[in-house]
Amino acid sequence: MEKGEPSAEEEKQEQESQEPTQPEEPTLTRTTTTHHLSLPSGMTQEEFNELNQHITEFHTYRINLGKCSSLLAQKIHAPLQIVWSIVRRFDKPQTYKHFIKSCSVKEGFVTTVGCTRDVTVISGLPAATSTERLDILDDDRHVTGFSIIGGEHRLRNYRSVTTVHEFEREGNKIWTVVLESYVVDVPEGNSEEDTRLFADTVIKLNLQKLASVSEGLAKEGEPISR
Repeated sequence: MEKGEPSAEEEKQEQESQEPTQPEEPTLTRTTTTHHLSLPSGMTQEEFNELNQHITEFHTYRINLGKCSSLLAQKIHAPLQIVWSIVRRFDKPQTYKHFIKSCSVKEGFVTTVGCTRDVTVISGLPAATSTERLDILDDDRHVTGFSIIGGEHRLRNYRSVTTVHEFEREGNKIWTVVLESYVVDVPEGNSEEDTRLFADTVIKLNLQKLASVSEGLAKEGEPISR
């Protein structure tokens, strides 16, 4: 090699410096929801403290950018057995859920984890149909949950869990608190706040109707049969 000529190593370094650098892959930051730290409207601090362990166990989600989650509560002046008899009916969501025009299940339907239902939504909403799968049904701990797996709607990767809890105090005072949480993708063109507001509003209306139906049955003394 003559004096003044670059070495092979120098040529290699110069070539590498001229090559375009590849952009780094974006890192998806996953976080855990903290519903167990914030008192939701619809329940007292005492109720929240008593149910905190259940919230941590059943209403905690791992989420990343582009998803949102929320926890809602409803106090119902009716025994747990009445409320649970309504909530557990995966094939009859229209009993207390607004905006459902009809719900159909396959012939020979049995309520077991993995079963599905096809829901038709009333007009006026940004949805038409929804295919939903039962993810959990625990009659001992009064926990149920489902995922939306198909249909014409904007709630992509929607997953929800509902738990039912009975309280009893001196003087034979009995009431029930229902907790419902969810996680869902934020649709393109929508903000996280708008998505949460829409889902929260629908769930609040459903829980209010659940309270009305349950309290009416409690007064009649005739719970819905399983």
